[in-house]
Amino acid sequence: MEVNGYTIEPGANLSGANLTGASLREVDLRGANLEGATLADAYIVRANLKGINLKDADLQRADLGS
Repeated sequence: MEVNGYTIEPGANLSGANLTGASLREVDLRGANLEGATLADAYIVRANLKGINLKDADLQRADLGS
């Protein structure tokens, strides 16, 4: 899957990625590096986030519902 020019997949290096407003419903991001990524207003529901790095990530208003 590609979102905002970034490949969304397990183990992806998305450090510093701008995923503002992205729809990441049911994606598999296990082990991905999202350090410093912008996920403001993103829709991240039912996603596999096991082992991801969210250090310094911007999650303002992100929907992380079930």
